[in-house]
Amino acid sequence: MPELSNAAKVGLMIVVLLGALVFGYRYVSREAGTGSGYRVWAHMPDVGGVAPRSRVMISGVQVGVVERISLDQGRARVDVRMRPEFKLYEDAAIGKRTTTLIGEYFIVLTPGTEGKRQLGDGDQVTKLMEEASILTLQEQVKDILGDIKEVTNALRTTVGSDRGQQQIADILKNLADVTEQLTQAVKENRQGVRDTITNINKITAQSQPELAAILQNIRQVTEDVRELTAATKAPGAGPGELRSTVERINRASADLESVLKHADSVVQRVDRGEGTVGRLTKDETLINEVESVVEGVGDLVGGIGRVQTVVGLRTDYNFLANTIKSYVELRLQPAEDKYYMIEVVNDPRGSTGFEQIDVDTTNPNDPPHYREIRTITTNAFRFSFQFAKRLGPFTGRFGIRESTGGIGLDLHLLSDRFELRQDFFGFGEELSPRWRVALSYEFLRTLWLLGGVDDILNADRRDYFFGLQLRFNDEDLKAILPFAPTGL
Repeated sequence: MPELSNAAKVGLMIVVLLGALVFGYRYVSREAGTGSGYRVWAHMPDVGGVAPRSRVMISGVQVGVVERISLDQGRARVDVRMRPEFKLYEDAAIGKRTTTLIGEYFIVLTPGTEGKRQLGDGDQVTKLMEEASILTLQEQVKDILGDIKEVTNALRTTVGSDRGQQQIADILKNLADVTEQLTQAVKENRQGVRDTITNINKITAQSQPELAAILQNIRQVTEDVRELTAATKAPGAGPGELRSTVERINRASADLESVLKHADSVVQRVDRGEGTVGRLTKDETLINEVESVVEGVGDLVGGIGRVQTVVGLRTDYNFLANTIKSYVELRLQPAEDKYYMIEVVNDPRGSTGFEQIDVDTTNPNDPPHYREIRTITTNAFRFSFQFAKRLGPFTGRFGIRESTGGIGLDLHLLSDRFELRQDFFGFGEELSPRWRVALSYEFLRTLWLLGGVDDILNADRRDYFFGLQLRFNDEDLKAILPFAPTGL
């Protein structure tokens, strides 16, 4: 009856754990929702900085993930898995963007025009988005500066030259002469004008207010022209508006000429290698050092951007020992064919060590001096740190396995959804090393079903286990890698 009760508890625990893992899978994995989606692909001129499992965005919303990056007939090919609720059409476009100047790259899409042919599984996105670059901005700034220089040269040639100033002075003199002649003509014909106005008053008695308004407007216009073309005769008054405008243009031309002289002086200093900018353009050693620093920063940022951080949460049930064994695993994967594994294991067997004791005794039944070797097992966590390298369908592992030296060999089948894992470790704990064989299958995206035999070579410690593992790629962990302690 106790055995039946324990089995019921284990079954209930597995059901609860399975529900928790499925719940965590729905809210943790960035790839959740793409399992039943469709795939599209495209050729791109450059995919530098984009890694597999990168995000695919439309208007800032994640709609899928990069499933595969490969070289197709000398061109970069990107395969994207889309969520089923987001549709793409035949005029959809694809491009590459970055979050910051040295941040991570991701793929962006425009869905296209609704009503056109919808893209299906395996179709190609043929349109590309134009990517703004620093070189393009530099060319535009260069063109703008060239236009400004042409305008300033034209102003200096026309307004700033002696001939231009003389022409403006002649125009002002002609306007003054015309005004004086008009004034003189009015004085000479004052009586005639008075008689004409008298006659007009008699004839247009009914329209006198309108005529007065017209004359007032003429008088105002005349005063405005006089103010524009000549200096005011009042004591302390300044020149007219037109003359002031010409004077301001002359001052601006002189200032602009001075600025151009300073700019020419700066360019000459740069050509001679003087100052910081001049040294930077002339000193090859300094240039090489700057390029080396920039390349080093680029390699560091690019390396961190390419690293994939795979997290594994696993729980096993050992049938014969009737115990639960838990694993927390972190894989740092800089490339598809290698990774570094860090693992913490909570094993009910504990951590086993050996202690050697030399004993001196006066007991006549024992030798006067003998040595004892004791096996000590403590309830402590076990740690693993291994380097893995993949060749074809096989992956070899070497390093520390559960706090002892160990090696491993994995076989990957069915598009890496089926794994056969073997581990040899625990050398010295028993006469024979610890040999563990496990089979695992990814029956849902990121959710693995495991089973196998542990400690095959030692009959008294042999056990059978069954478990579940949640394995997913956590992109957020990459953001804290540069700030992690050196010891880690």
